[in-house]
Amino acid sequence: MSAIIMAMRRTTIMADDALLERLRSIAHEEGVSLAEVIREGMELRAQRSRPTVTFVGIGRSGRKGHRTSERAGEMSFEPRSWR
Repeated sequence: MSAIIMAMRRTTIMADDALLERLRSIAHEEGVSLAEVIREGMELRAQRSRPTVTFVGIGRSGRKGHRTSERAGEMSFEPRSWR
């Protein structure tokens, strides 16, 4: 059994028949499993709800050589995975 499968947890979802049929159609067209399509959708939804860091670069650091406010656009925030 691969490490990826071992890291996942089984769960149950409820969806109406029309939605499941659309998801099955997508899976068939892309040559992947229904589970993969559902995981991708869940991941996209989870990414949308992550908060944006708004305090980075608000003010000057007061230290020479530190240009945090100027470099804020270069910085990225990645929260720890819940998995």
